[in-house]
Amino acid sequence: MKILVTGGAGYIGSIVTERLIEGGDSVVVFDNLYYGHRSAVHPDAVFVKGDLADRAAVKALFDAHPIEAVMHFASYTLVGESMQKPFMYLGGNVTNGTNLLQEAVEHGVRRFILSSTANLFDDPQQMPIDEEERIVPGSPYGESKNILERFLHWLDRIYGFRYAALRYFNAAGASPTGARGEDHDPETHLIPLTLQVALGQRERITIYGDDYPTRDGTCVRDYIHVVDLAQAHILALRALGEGSRTYNLGNGQGFTVKEVVETCRAVTGHPIPAEFGARRPGDPATLIASSEKIRRELGWEPQYPDLRTIVEHAWAWHRTHPNGYGD
Repeated sequence: MKILVTGGAGYIGSIVTERLIEGGDSVVVFDNLYYGHRSAVHPDAVFVKGDLADRAAVKALFDAHPIEAVMHFASYTLVGESMQKPFMYLGGNVTNGTNLLQEAVEHGVRRFILSSTANLFDDPQQMPIDEEERIVPGSPYGESKNILERFLHWLDRIYGFRYAALRYFNAAGASPTGARGEDHDPETHLIPLTLQVALGQRERITIYGDDYPTRDGTCVRDYIHVVDLAQAHILALRALGEGSRTYNLGNGQGFTVKEVVETCRAVTGHPIPAEFGARRPGDPATLIASSEKIRRELGWEPQYPDLRTIVEHAWAWHRTHPNGYGD
């Protein structure tokens, strides 16, 4: 297939692109490089620099390439920032997604994968969180993804536009090839922040709260290897011929902040000094997504569920790319 990957110069999008090309697909990457890196794009992909906010550029993209399916990763993604800049998220993410969807429909594309979020579930009634959980977005970022999911529902009903919405918490790790990994500015994720201490790029890691009702007092979070995440996107794409679908994606187990830091110490051999800070407002004690539905329906199984392997792959990337992609 010829697949359009928006945000294909970013962390998850670049690794999905890598896996698609390895599987024999043809990929067009569309990215404005706001978060992404040109050198993260697989050399066999066609790269088009452009912004989804520019409707004419999106139309030109579809006019120039016979796209058969779309994987949509391009998005403003920071939960905290969305609380400070709601118009950027509720406006930008929704408008950009609308431009993409309208051009896809008008050009006859009928297969679409949305990189959604488990931030749809700010007040879960059960843990792990499955697809039947009520949707209560936790931020304007989460709300923007919820709006796009509703768009997709109606496009399916009106046009037969087949889609999969994939909701997940924390992507982690790196490509086992060592070619692609996590490079954000600013960096907000626990594993790369902790590894920055081992690299001498920061003095210590701060753990926010040690009095939660968990096994060691620190928050429990769901980390899923980015390659396993990529495989779930590809499996969902192949299954769209059988109809639209929504999946929550999780590792199947949660890891505490302390466990993550200790694993980083073991992998790097660095003491990684840590300090405890006050709880951050809005941080729940435990967040774990259930992946039972996608396991049952598509046979998806994480290849790298072990936290140590996730950290080892991340460390291999950061050790060989201490300044990220450098562009």
